[in-house]
Order: sequence, then C-alpha cells, then structure tokens
Amino acid sequence: MTMNDTDVRAVLHRATDHLESPPRLVDDVRLGGRRRAVRRRAFLAGGLAAVTAASVGGVLQFSGTAGRVEVASPVFDLPTRGDLAHDEAYLRQVTGAWRRAIEDLGGGTRGSVHVLWAGSTPAGPAAFVAQRSSANPVVVEPDGHRLVGYAAIVEPTIDGPRLMTIGQLDESITLDRFQQAALLGPVRDVLLVLDFAGAAVEYSPAVTYAPDGKVVRTFQRMVFQDGAAAVRVPPQRDKVTIAVSLIPVSMENSIQVNGSSEILFPGGKDRPQAPLYEHVLPGAEQAWGADPGAQVVDLWKGPLAPYVDQAGSHAQNGSPLYTLFGVTPDGRQLYLATVQYDDDPGRVIALLGRGTAFEVAASGFVDEGALPVKLRLPEGQGVVVASEGAALSYRVGDEGWHDAGRNAALLPAGATEVRVTPASGAASTIRL
Repeated sequence: MTMNDTDVRAVLHRATDHLESPPRLVDDVRLGGRRRAVRRRAFLAGGLAAVTAASVGGVLQFSGTAGRVEVASPVFDLPTRGDLAHDEAYLRQVTGAWRRAIEDLGGGTRGSVHVLWAGSTPAGPAAFVAQRSSANPVVVEPDGHRLVGYAAIVEPTIDGPRLMTIGQLDESITLDRFQQAALLGPVRDVLLVLDFAGAAVEYSPAVTYAPDGKVVRTFQRMVFQDGAAAVRVPPQRDKVTIAVSLIPVSMENSIQVNGSSEILFPGGKDRPQAPLYEHVLPGAEQAWGADPGAQVVDLWKGPLAPYVDQAGSHAQNGSPLYTLFGVTPDGRQLYLATVQYDDDPGRVIALLGRGTAFEVAASGFVDEGALPVKLRLPEGQGVVVASEGAALSYRVGDEGWHDAGRNAALLPAGATEVRVTPASGAASTIRL
C-alpha cells in the first residue's frame, strides 16, 4: 500500500489507528485525529484482529469461508498465571462475565472458557480471557489467516468484572509478540500490560515538547511478573498522554491501549476535523514537479521523525494544519508542515533539500494569532508566512508595502514587517 502525503498527515494529525477506533471497536490504528483506511493490525501484535461488532450488543460479522479447522494456539494451552490464578470465586465471576458478553454478541464459541491471566492491580482485580470460535473463517487478508477464537481484558468495576473490547484471535498468534495493554480504574490511572514471553516493553507517562518543537518523552521499562505488569500513570480522562512500545520505540512497535478510544473519541464520535491547508508557492513546480506530496512521505520517517510522537495516541482539536511547498532563492526545495496533538501547542517545521537529501532548517511553534505560520529560514533564504484566506504584504524597513499574494508566501530575508488582511476584519501588522 503506497501512502501519499495526505495519508501521512492523516496519521499524524488526525486526531491515529496511533489512531484509536471508537469505543465499540478494538482500540487500534488511531494517531492524531482523523480517520484513515485501517490496515489489518494485530490487536495482540501477532494475532488479535479487530472484531467487526458494533458493541457488546451487536452482531459478529465474518468474511471468508466458515469451515472449522483445528489450530493449536498457545493462548488456549497456557496455564492460568497471576496471583489470582487459583482464586476460584474470582475466576467464576470472570467466566460468568465472559459468557454473558459472548451471548450478547451472538455466541459463536466452543469449548471451555480459558483465563490466561488473573491478577491484582492498583485498580483492583483484572483478567485476560479467551475462548475458541465455533467457526474459522479467514479474517486477515491477504495472508489468509483464519479466526481461531476471541479474547478480552476483564477490568474491575464497582459492579464486578466487566469485559473491555472483545478481539479476534487469528492462527498467526505467537508468544514472542503477545502483548495487550489497557487503562484501568475510574480515572484510567492504571496501565496494565500483559506479556507472556517477557519481551522488552517500555512506557512513557507523558509527552512534552522541546523549544524547537521536538517531541520529548522519557520511557521506563515495564517489569513483568507472572505474565503482567501494572503501574500507576497520570489520570487519562481528558487525553491519552501515555505511550507503550516494544523496544526499540517506534510507530511500528507501538502497543495499542484498550480503553484509549473512549478518551480520544467520547461517545464514539470523532472530534472536529482539522482544516488542512496545502499551498504550492510560486515557482515551486520547477523544483518539485507535478506531485510534490509524493516526494515527502519518507521525510516523516527521517528528518521529521523527532517531531512525531512515535508511540503515542492523540486526538486533534480542529486547529488548522498547513503544508507548504516552495523553492528558496538558492534553488533548494522548501517543505513546511505543522503538527498538532490534542490541545497541545501546534508546531511548525521547515525542511530544505535537493532531490532526496533534506534536513530541518527551522522549527518552532504555531502562533494562535493573525499569522499562524511565521518562520525565518537560515542562510538568508527568507521568511515563510501563512494565514489562510488573508492577503499578505511586506516591507523592508521604511520602504513601501509589497504585495505577497494570499494565504502563504516566502518573503525576502530582508523583510521587517508583514501585513495580514483577512477576508473580513481589520489588518494586522506583525514584526518579523
């Protein structure tokens, strides 16, 4: 699947499956704040694909043939682990909650209910439960992997054990990448991570930004005991500040956190879409060609990677997002983009390059006023400004005003002031 620039920006700015899905779907594939096409990702990295059920009151839907196949899976063979593995009263509560939820979903299971883990957490007792499916249709394309069962984390509530998102187990599941995470507790301040093979997993409780706009995170190693680790984190009620990842930390290694989507998308609804403004500045076609967006996708994995929260999950508050393509006086390609997570400050980054060799030339924070983008390039290459819908003009010292067009412009390095005249409202003069 080839991603264009719009796809990348959707991943980054959407508010991402890191993009989380609505609460009624598996917490998967959301990062930023906009929907994007969902590739088949593992709910448990290696095996749990998304259930296409509307909610615990919905109907399971499958694709492919429904023939039964016997597949050996470690999920059903492992003995129960955790300090509550022999608490018969609690295990009865857990299996009872599982059976009620599966019945509400329309059944489709066979064999005994298997509790893989049952243990104490700072939020109360929790568990991980699985059961074989009664049929084995193909659920992962194009690999042809078949459904073998269902699984879910069981969280503590004042009314007793409650199933979180129910996911599908496919036949490809292996223990070496068997992870699942969840936010527990009334204010979602306990992070539970399951790992039955002892993989190296790290988590970060919060994200901040350096003065140049780069993402700053401090990661800590999860210490697993008997298949799980549970740690206190800052309350996650308003936004998801945590990040969880296999080592090395990356978007590909990130572990989706069950319970995130209800925070990112309250009521199962997307937050306001971010207006996306893209402009090709005069003369840029000569440097970029007809499709500049196709040339910058890899930049988000290279020089722009430090500005991306690689393992975090975010919404987006609807603030405008800019993409600009231009050419500098010395003939280099100019690419400028903004990134904004949740209600955090927006950041603006400008790259200069030739062909495939780009480097960050300047970066900073978006201004919330009349001129959101104002970034001076090094080596006398000018000043990038942008304000959607506004007429722009500039002057050098006490000279007269020069027209700079509308929406966005690359001003001369000597420009000292820019005048921003919106479609309606008074003009503003801003020092550069």
